[in-house]
Parts: sequence; structure tokens; C-alpha cells
Amino acid sequence: MTGAELLTTTRSFRRRLDLTRPVERQDLLECLDIAVQAPSGTNRQPWRFVIVQDGETKRRIAEYYRKGFAANLSGRTPRPDQLGDLASGRYLAEHLAEVPALVLVCSLGRLPESAPPLRLASFYGSIYPAVWNFMLALRERGLGSCLTTAHLAYEREVADLLGIPFDEVTQVAMVPVARLLPGGDGPGRRTPAAEVTRWDRWA
Repeated sequence: MTGAELLTTTRSFRRRLDLTRPVERQDLLECLDIAVQAPSGTNRQPWRFVIVQDGETKRRIAEYYRKGFAANLSGRTPRPDQLGDLASGRYLAEHLAEVPALVLVCSLGRLPESAPPLRLASFYGSIYPAVWNFMLALRERGLGSCLTTAHLAYEREVADLLGIPFDEVTQVAMVPVARLLPGGDGPGRRTPAAEVTRWDRWA
């Protein structure tokens, strides 16, 4: 797979996650070794990872995830072109506990609620490149994943469950990981860059 193919065919896999085959710890660690090569502000490397494979712990996290997912959809009317993604998201919420590995991505520190945009951008901009590196590395090995955040509606509860020091460490994402079932691997439907790009000025 070329670099361009990897970049254009790595996406949020939900329905294609194989819930029946295990994911080896060594595969996860090798992919995380690639994840931590990502850039971060002042090279502070704030990332920490908690990998959950225990069935009961996954079940409890999945309960929080489902509640967060339902709350996020409450009162929203999706556009017709969003219905497929919504069904895919609901499928993951219903089967999250069956996914072989849940990787919780954390960042050292916690911002105050009043943090200005500059601090927010620096904080999250120093962790999300590592998440994308991780997802690309998984894809190259025939593993699928998706970046999820619905459990963050219950971040403190999940922190207590996993022993994460809530006041010192921020959960930023959860990445379900599984081997991929067969399916289409072409580029996703995207608006061409020329249609969303401006030169020199917004207007």
C-alpha cells in the first residue's frame, strides 16, 4: 500500500471491525511506537495510553459510551446524507464491549474551563497527531479503528474505573481496535479541496 493509498483509505471503521478475532498486544505496542513519533508542542510528548481488553471493564465503559452517544443525538435531526454514518455509529455503540481492544488516549494536564483558544489549540494539537499516527499504523497492519469521544460525557466515571487521576490527566479520545472484515477500501466521499480552499483571503 502506497502512502497515498494509506492516507486516503484510512477512515472510521465501525461495521467492519471483526468482533471475533483477538488483537495481539505486540501489534498494539508496535503501532503505539509509531504513534509517539508524532509532533507535539515544544516536544513535550504529553500522551499516555490505557489499553482495555478485559471483558467486564469493556462492558462498563460501553455503558457510559452508549449513554454519551444517546445524549449527543438527543434533539438532533440528521440530514439524509448523515443517516448511514448515524447507523454505523449506533452499531458501534451497541457492540463496543465486543471490540477486542479499546485504547484510551490521554494527555497529561487539564485545562481550566476558561482556557482561551490558543491554549486549547496547543493542548489538543499536541495529542491528536499521535491518534492519527496510531490509526494509520493500525490500518497498515490490517487493523481497523475509529476515533470516538462519546464516553467523555462520563470522563470522570471512566477515570475512576480505570484509575486515571482525573485532575492531572485528560482523556481526549477512545480508539476501538479490531481486525478488519473484508470490504471496500477506496477513498471516501469528500468535497474536492479546490471547493473548500481560499487564496490569500477568505472572501
